[in-house]
Amino acid sequence: MGVQENQAMLSVNEVIARDPEVLGGTPVFRGTRVPFQALLDYLEGGQTLGEFLDDFPTVTRDAAVSALEQGKLLLVSQLG
Repeated sequence: MGVQENQAMLSVNEVIARDPEVLGGTPVFRGTRVPFQALLDYLEGGQTLGEFLDDFPTVTRDAAVSALEQGKLLLVSQLG
């Protein structure tokens, strides 16, 4: 099974959590205190997914890719 097929199985709730007790409700990667926004900031700043994962080892590649895929789907659905 390919990586992309695995990603489709992860729902946004399996990847991203919002809890008022964790960073005041900022969306974070589930099971971590790493904000989803940090990934977007890395990519916007020209850094790679690999660099993000190296700096935040508690976030899995599957979780990061799945979160980006969910964001893409949300954006595309709103544009269409």
